[in-house]
Amino acid sequence: MFQRFIRAIKSMFGGLISSMEDPKLILEQNIRDLNDQIPQMNENIATVKANLLMLQKEMNRNEKAIQDLTAKVKSAIQADRDDIAEGYALQLEKAKENYAHTKDQLAFAEKAYEKAIKVKKVFMREKDRKIQEAKEALRASERSEWQAKIADTLEQFEVGGIDATHDEMINRINEQSAKNEARMEIALDSIDTETMEIEANAEKLRAKSLVEQFKMEMGEKSGSINIDEEEPAKEKDSSKTVGNKEKSSS
Repeated sequence: MFQRFIRAIKSMFGGLISSMEDPKLILEQNIRDLNDQIPQMNENIATVKANLLMLQKEMNRNEKAIQDLTAKVKSAIQADRDDIAEGYALQLEKAKENYAHTKDQLAFAEKAYEKAIKVKKVFMREKDRKIQEAKEALRASERSEWQAKIADTLEQFEVGGIDATHDEMINRINEQSAKNEARMEIALDSIDTETMEIEANAEKLRAKSLVEQFKMEMGEKSGSINIDEEEPAKEKDSSKTVGNKEKSSS
């Protein structure tokens, strides 16, 4: 009876397991998962920003409290009311402690917000790249399916000549899909923001160098054209001079 139960479970979930192992379905799900992460990331960044704003307001309140308590202590001393001044002095000391504690929290919140923004930029860049890779792999899979259909048709006429090519193409597609899946998992597990920033800066420097190279090439071309244009003009001037001399001699 237990074995019949196991067979029933396998028959129920066999189709689900096979669909989960399909690289095409996995890539399509990965694209959806990447897009679904954006709202959650924005919500997390908003939470970090809200905490930052709250600490900034608390810092302002602490600064104002310190100023008010300092003025009250001085006023009480000037009025020869040391007893009142002592009470304000204790409150001032507590306010300064709160100010120092809030200042540390604010510095940490600012760093956390900056880091969150950097992570989002890197994630968006990686997301676009991974989605593009996934789409290319899916198109390759569609081409493979089409090739498989053509191969099945041709096998009716020349089975022996098609088997080797067909199997080779299917193996290539399967290997490429596995590589893309592994690269996507590795990239999502570890995001190096510093490396991405260095690459972005290097790309900017390379673009600037290309523009400067174009400017130099354009300058050299324009210079050569001016020289060519000046030579005919000089020839015309010389011909005119010779003509004038001949007229004068005659």
